[in-house]
Amino acid sequence: MLVYLFKRLGLAILIVVLAVIILYSLIHIVPGDPVSVILGPRATPEMKDILYARMGLDRPFIVQVSSFLFNTLQGDLGWDFFSHQPVAAIIGDQLPYTLILVLTGIGWAILLGLPLGCYSALHRNSSLDKLTGVLSVGVIAIPSFVVSVYTLLIFAVVLKWLPAIGVGEPGNFWDQFLHLLMPAFSIGLSWVGYIARLVRASMLEVMGENHIRMVRAFGLPERLVVFRYGLKVAILPTISLLGVGIGHLLSTAVFAEIVFARPGIGKLIFDSVITRNYPVVMGCVLVTSILFVVCTTVADIVAAGLDPRIREHL
Repeated sequence: MLVYLFKRLGLAILIVVLAVIILYSLIHIVPGDPVSVILGPRATPEMKDILYARMGLDRPFIVQVSSFLFNTLQGDLGWDFFSHQPVAAIIGDQLPYTLILVLTGIGWAILLGLPLGCYSALHRNSSLDKLTGVLSVGVIAIPSFVVSVYTLLIFAVVLKWLPAIGVGEPGNFWDQFLHLLMPAFSIGLSWVGYIARLVRASMLEVMGENHIRMVRAFGLPERLVVFRYGLKVAILPTISLLGVGIGHLLSTAVFAEIVFARPGIGKLIFDSVITRNYPVVMGCVLVTSILFVVCTTVADIVAAGLDPRIREHL
């Protein structure tokens, strides 16, 4: 297990470095001049040259990437030339809102999708199983931004049950919780379908294996057979999916943050790309890449701890 852990961590670091290089290249391909945006149309060539040098854009691309990675290791993500604040401080203010949104979204999806998948597998071809299958495919097919818009229209505009925009009053937990319900529902809905379908398929496969027949032959209660011997094995693919799911929700959260006017790192990236704010974009990209890799790495390590066979395939 220790060897697997070191290999997986080394692979994670390599992925982060490659992701930063690729995304740094893509950002520079985007049309637009950040120096012209910052200084405005009346800037002189001399002023532009000075700002190019301060931002490091006058150096070769390899030097820019290497310098960015080196500074990142020292905790320096650069400086925002618009607000004149450290990028790390800006991201630190916005990241908690996104993390709360993502964890709430995936959390309620697990609480609903896991029992639905188990019940469907144990009552195969029942009415609820067929209904769950149809609904699962349906919610998977609906984009999160469409769910966000219709959720806002139905529950905030028409029914007036929930507040429409914002994050709630600071220090008021109940108000913040009410403001969180619709965005978390919007980004987590499709994952209810993913989790339910995957758990159902895994449970159907596991419940037909020999070790399940053996424990049933010993006369153990069906609940113990299902949850201790069946679900423990069937949940392994779901754990790996959840690692990818949390990372995926970090990117889709931008739609909920824009529709519901919530602060967060997704909206921060969107606004920074529009204004060609390279330092903030690169800092956000680095943080989200690290979070994505951390989520998938933790999921793989947990799955390897539960199933020793996984350690042999790295």
